[in-house]
Amino acid sequence: MTAAPEPTQGYVDKLANQLCCRHASLLNTAEDDNAVLRARLALTVAWIHNPAFPRDARLALAQALGLPEPAQEKPHG
Repeated sequence: MTAAPEPTQGYVDKLANQLCCRHASLLNTAEDDNAVLRARLALTVAWIHNPAFPRDARLALAQALGLPEPAQEKPHG
């Protein structure tokens, strides 16, 4: 079985132009939705790494979402 040939740059450019010209409103909607999701993810990550909240809750959320775990707090003293 042979691998599929790599698309040429001209073909890729043609598809990109079609997407931008024919589906610009859909592309804008997708970009807007993506921005909302990025903002929510940033807020979630900030919460996970905020030591003001219980570590077990932050750890559970990080694990459930597949995000980096919060660092262990250093004991004061």
